[in-house]
Amino acid sequence: MNGIHDLGGMHGLGPLVVEANEPVFHHDWERRVFGMFLPIFATGTFNVDELRAAIERMGAPAYLNTTYYEHWLHAYETLLVGKGVLTQAELAARQRQIAAGAH
Repeated sequence: MNGIHDLGGMHGLGPLVVEANEPVFHHDWERRVFGMFLPIFATGTFNVDELRAAIERMGAPAYLNTTYYEHWLHAYETLLVGKGVLTQAELAARQRQIAAGAH
């Protein structure tokens, strides 16, 4: 399948820009999103295939305008709400707290 999520190796998309001495994480929040994977995964709430499928359900504009770890975060949110671990209201409340600077 050749969806928006399968661009790797396609011709005509321009050169792949490789950042010299690229760090593993560009921001602390990326490290935290990465660190969330194992504890969430260990609960058995979802498997790796479900994580990928959740990322692939992102619309093309959202997918192309977000970063690698934003894709992961989207998948966590989608799966945890979809499986009833969190409610949309709980997620929205936490997002407001973070936006207000309350970590």
